[in-house]
Amino acid sequence: MLLSWRVFTLQGFATNLRKTPMNQRVDVPAAAIDFNDEDSNTSSNPTFGAVLTARLSRRGLLRGSVGTVGTAMLAGFGVSACGGGDDPVPVPAEKLLGFAAVPKSLADMVSVPAGYTASVLFALGDPILAGATAYRNDGTDTDFDKRAGDHHDGMEWFGLGADGKRSDTAIERGLLAINHEATTDEKLSSFFIHADGGTSTLPRPALEVDKEVALHGVAVIEVTRTAGKWGYVPQSGLNFRLTALTPIDIAGPARGHAQLVTKYAPTGTQTRGTLNNCGTGKTPWGSFLTGEENWAGYFMRSASDDAARGNDKSVAALKRYGRSQGAASRHGWETGGSADHYQRWNNGKTGTSVDGSDDYRNEMNGMGYIVEIDAYDKTRVAKKRTALGRFAHESAAFGKVVAGQPLTVYMGDDSRGEYIYKFVSTALWNAADANAADRMAVGDKYLDSGKLYVAKFNADGTGQWVELAMSNPAVAGYGAYKFSDAGDIAINTRLAADAVGATKMDRPEWNAVNPANGEIYFTLTNNSNRSIDPTGSQYLPDGANPRAYTDMKGSTKQSGNPNGHLVRMKEGAGQAFAWDVYLFGAEAVADKGMINLSALTAEQDFSSPDGLVFSKSTGICWIQTDDGAFTDVSNCMMLAALPGSVGDGGKKTLAYTKADGSKLEVNTYVGKAATPDTLKRFLVGPKGCEITGLTETPDGKAIFVNIQHPGESTKMSDIGDPAKYQSQWPANAGYGAGKRPRSATIVITKNDGGRIGS
Repeated sequence: MLLSWRVFTLQGFATNLRKTPMNQRVDVPAAAIDFNDEDSNTSSNPTFGAVLTARLSRRGLLRGSVGTVGTAMLAGFGVSACGGGDDPVPVPAEKLLGFAAVPKSLADMVSVPAGYTASVLFALGDPILAGATAYRNDGTDTDFDKRAGDHHDGMEWFGLGADGKRSDTAIERGLLAINHEATTDEKLSSFFIHADGGTSTLPRPALEVDKEVALHGVAVIEVTRTAGKWGYVPQSGLNFRLTALTPIDIAGPARGHAQLVTKYAPTGTQTRGTLNNCGTGKTPWGSFLTGEENWAGYFMRSASDDAARGNDKSVAALKRYGRSQGAASRHGWETGGSADHYQRWNNGKTGTSVDGSDDYRNEMNGMGYIVEIDAYDKTRVAKKRTALGRFAHESAAFGKVVAGQPLTVYMGDDSRGEYIYKFVSTALWNAADANAADRMAVGDKYLDSGKLYVAKFNADGTGQWVELAMSNPAVAGYGAYKFSDAGDIAINTRLAADAVGATKMDRPEWNAVNPANGEIYFTLTNNSNRSIDPTGSQYLPDGANPRAYTDMKGSTKQSGNPNGHLVRMKEGAGQAFAWDVYLFGAEAVADKGMINLSALTAEQDFSSPDGLVFSKSTGICWIQTDDGAFTDVSNCMMLAALPGSVGDGGKKTLAYTKADGSKLEVNTYVGKAATPDTLKRFLVGPKGCEITGLTETPDGKAIFVNIQHPGESTKMSDIGDPAKYQSQWPANAGYGAGKRPRSATIVITKNDGGRIGS
């Protein structure tokens, strides 16, 4: 058999070799997958603590074994009636992760374990409102504000009773609130939704811009299970869309702030639209939270904008969010015409007013928040909850909810070298609010006032949450940016986190809280900036980001931490916490001493963890990938895990040899090694896709998963030849017209009617 070879090298010496069949080669450049990734953290903050060799005291850390789900929490025996008699026949205890692991695959299809069925439910362009015609999928469709948007991402389930009202126990009828993050692009154009691939030069035609703007945002759709089959209701009166043009209120400390004044909103209390929506959350009172992630690239600045602004402090803020002067916009939407809704994408100072009420110099400050939406009531205006900070938001996960105690929300900032945050409400939880009729008013109560913290990790496995407030001298006296008030901190959260010396992390993406013990998990997708010989914006590995190595993908070097990992945290007294690394992404054949630190097998190996959800029904931790490093071996995937607890593993020391021959030792703390009973691959997606977003019915017998941007590496020049598409999914699975690939939501059920993952 002809073989090609991949070489794993730590920077300074070779560590392993892996061979892969030459005929399985599929190149999906990392840049194509991480098209929105920006790197603007030039602060001198530590990357995980200065003392890399400090010892971790294991005393006081919660130890626990990993077994069947939550063991006492969830498992048990069931009984069923014997067909010929009256005596109940005991059924064996449900075994979670009892399915056969799905092998890695490069096929253009969705693969799930034997005994499961995956069906397409809702895809790009599907009509959801009156007036939208059946989707032709040939680039001629319009009215995308009445259709499914693109790049299905995070989503949540909202149950409906027979009366069409909220029911938290409903399992056959509900609403799905689905993020539509972005579009599949090449050279400005979102080419799959334009007949000829679109315009790749400026100016952009208004018709193309209008389509692309409407493809972003959120969809809320009704779904039902009838005669055992799931489907969505195309013209349900409960369906609605939010796009990048929908009016949305500003709430919290930044409401009415001078930095939010624009021509559209001279009072600074409203903005238009939500953008680049990625991860999600669901509040204890039954509303939907959506995170605005990589929004900065949609705005342009002129090459002379710093001087136009008088080099005031807004220049430092713009640079910290990845918008230096001269920055071009991702799609050129500002060139669609002279109308106001096109010019808003020009973030430069073009007017003469002092406050910005005659231009859009402050427009970008209206993006980058957690947005609350009442999925049950489309008449309610959505709100941007600025108290939770402004950055590249992924998901928002609530900690344990206890009556009489404040609520806690955990969040990550998805860019290289960014931070992990938490918000703690001022209001104490009142259980009566869980079923309040006015859900947005409850959101006002708990999400508009509180304390925002950022994480500082120590090398000994401990850490502290540091408050971002004017009462903190490090914030109030920060030399690089003069903060004026709490609203300024809410708008420029990254700068406040810089001020207190927060810890730079490897792209914190989704996070989730383990219902069994309240521990917090974050996916750290990857980071090309880790190096044992750092230059420029690179930085050394450290305790919770300990790997810096080279992964050869064919002849292409991928350096830093190309495979990513998951860190977990356990809250302690006051604002202290303990941490370890739950899992390291790696190929099974990689060096177990330096790269494959979690000793993953071929049924478990993965790269670039992104989506992360704990099932409330089973306790299974679902891990989804957004990968460009491992895609010559397998399409993106989803794994099922039964994690233990912080401190259930041990300390490992990584010994590096630097270019000058000197040594660098990095201590890290690795969770207990996974077994076939605690981690295995459940799903592999079609070519070029990302697996992202998961929600379930309350009984755990149906899960909804999103397949984002299949066929992403297709070239615009090939738009007229379906044979050249990287993917033809879901058309090749029998769903919809045309052959252009489409992001879509799938529903997965178990053929025997059992819970998913058993």
